[in-house]
Amino acid sequence: MSLKHFHIAFITIVVLSAWLFAAWCLLSRGLPEMFIVMGWASLIGGFGLLVYGIRFLKKIRNVITE
Repeated sequence: MSLKHFHIAFITIVVLSAWLFAAWCLLSRGLPEMFIVMGWASLIGGFGLLVYGIRFLKKIRNVITE
């Protein structure tokens, strides 16, 4: 597996993990209010990483691999 493929796989796993954590924080009842803040932060961070992943994919399309 090349470094580019590992990077794409890693970003995908991190985005999904952030969104799952956000869902758990926001949908669970009886947790302290700090979990709501962490849930929103994870949701926003996941979208930020998604944008980063898309920009990375666009950038590596122009790179010639041998």
